[in-house]
Amino acid sequence: MTPYHDIIDELLRHGTSTLCEASALPCALDYNIRPVWSGAAVAGPAYPLRCAPGDNLAIHIALDAVSRGYVLVADASGYVAGYWGEVLAVAAQARGVTGLVIDGGVRDIDALERRKFPAFSRGIGMRGTVKFHAPSVGEPIVIAGVAIAPGDLVVADADGVLAIPQAHVARTLEGARKRTEKEAVTMKQLQAGETTLELLGLTAHRRQPK
Repeated sequence: MTPYHDIIDELLRHGTSTLCEASALPCALDYNIRPVWSGAAVAGPAYPLRCAPGDNLAIHIALDAVSRGYVLVADASGYVAGYWGEVLAVAAQARGVTGLVIDGGVRDIDALERRKFPAFSRGIGMRGTVKFHAPSVGEPIVIAGVAIAPGDLVVADADGVLAIPQAHVARTLEGARKRTEKEAVTMKQLQAGETTLELLGLTAHRRQPK
């Protein structure tokens, strides 16, 4: 079993925005890294790697080494090309890889959606890649402004991608539970007619009638 296997569903229910707030960490990747198809979401331990620009050899090596249940997290320095497509998605699913986050590009978007393979990228690029260099595989990286080590928690959904160090996962999840419970109460209060100014203690800013 992989780290976090018993909390994956709960993490996805809380979502990245709640988890990010609960973590109080600089854990959100650049907002330009987006799901490539609507509804894509994934959570799990990270398997990091770095690609040379326009070269996806590191991805092929990672797929040979990664354990089931992991999310591939690839730093391609923002270079958009077709590092990943349907062939690699099929290979990944056969290996039990649950998703991909890449600071680079992917292609075959319709096929990725049809196969329900969650992928998050900086862009869509149809250009192919070469296979000559693999800067690092399975080692810590910095991707889109966030440091990620093997086994760190990655969660990605419609709001974006975040990465939480292993040492902060339990605390973050407990904080997310409290935030979710509090927000459920707030929703009921709003539906009952209370205002956000009242609930947030901002009534001093209420506009006075002229």
